[in-house]
Amino acid sequence: MNYKELPENTTKKSNTMKKFIPLIVIGLLIFLFASWGIGVNNTLVQERGTARAQWANVESSYQRRADLIPNLVATVKGYANHEKETLEAVIKARAEATKPEINIGKDAITPENMAQFEKAQQGLSSSLSRLLVSVERYPELKADQSFLELQSQLEGTENRINVERNRFNNLAGKYNITIEQIPTNIIAGFRNFNPIALFKSAPGSENAPKVEF
Repeated sequence: MNYKELPENTTKKSNTMKKFIPLIVIGLLIFLFASWGIGVNNTLVQERGTARAQWANVESSYQRRADLIPNLVATVKGYANHEKETLEAVIKARAEATKPEINIGKDAITPENMAQFEKAQQGLSSSLSRLLVSVERYPELKADQSFLELQSQLEGTENRINVERNRFNNLAGKYNITIEQIPTNIIAGFRNFNPIALFKSAPGSENAPKVEF
């Protein structure tokens, strides 16, 4: 055995290992960054998906209110047919609020679309309020069993709208904060995670309107 060759071979192996160390370090950093990026991406996907699903609940609650209005109008008309102008205003506002283009798809919750949606819903709320005020002039109508049932359903629906709206704002707000945080915003920008528009209530609309007959 040639003992003189051992130090030379050992030196060569050591030099070879040293050459690979930077590559190993770079590979490890790439792996860690990729793992972090995947984790962030999955978190954003989950938060965005949860907020979008909640928006569907918001629209469903508003639709429930719209579905109750034809029965309300029909009942009022039976007792107060001469409230024609008020009834027509409600019908027109309902038609506006239920247009296909008013409903926001889960992928299009933008400030512009949200403003259009809110305007239509607030218009319906206003016309509905005027109708309910006119009902006060008709004691027999207020005592009608159908009216009492509608009262209960409308109250429940207005409360549900308020609850679902607040839940949406909480979930969408959390998602919006996440995509703006550093360094999460790097992945958010690269993967096109855009902010979700929040529901901005009109002054005083944070409280569910009272439905009284």
